[in-house]
Amino acid sequence: MTVTVEIPDAVTRETHLSTAEVQRRALVGLMVEGYRRGELSRGQVSELLDLSFWETADLLKEHGCGIGSDMTFEEFERQSEQLKDYIGK
Repeated sequence: MTVTVEIPDAVTRETHLSTAEVQRRALVGLMVEGYRRGELSRGQVSELLDLSFWETADLLKEHGCGIGSDMTFEEFERQSEQLKDYIGK
C-alpha cells in the first residue's frame, strides 16, 4: 500500500528533515502506535522497520511502550515475586 501525506514546506524547513527522514518517522510512528494498540506484534514491528530484536526493544522503549513501561514499581515487584514463586515450584 502506498500512502501520500502532504507536509507543509515550512515544517520541513524548520525541522531540517530530508524526505527519507520524514518517511521513516511517519512509518516508525505508525508501527509504534500499532504495537501500542495491540494491532502489531514486536516481531511485525521488527520486520516492517527492518530492525533486530534489540533495536526494536530500544525503539519501543524510547516511545514509552517497551516491556513493563506502564508498570509501577510495586506492580513490577509483585510480578517478580509471583514469577520467582512459579519458577521455584
